[in-house]
Amino acid sequence: MQTETIRQITPRDLAALGLSHVAYVKAVTVEGRTAYSIHAADGTEMAVMADRDVAMSAIRVHNLEPMSVH
Repeated sequence: MQTETIRQITPRDLAALGLSHVAYVKAVTVEGRTAYSIHAADGTEMAVMADRDVAMSAIRVHNLEPMSVH
């Protein structure tokens, strides 16, 4: 059963879901200015951009789906 498989998923496997499909953009403060960090689905920070649109475009260029974190 698929439901039983989902209930048995490990925290590590849960973090890996979407790893090759999704990246997240999160507003951060760097040296007193707003910047946008790009994170892999498992939370690993991959880059920081000065502009949100550039961050979203960078994700798309790498064939990932951008998601915003508020």
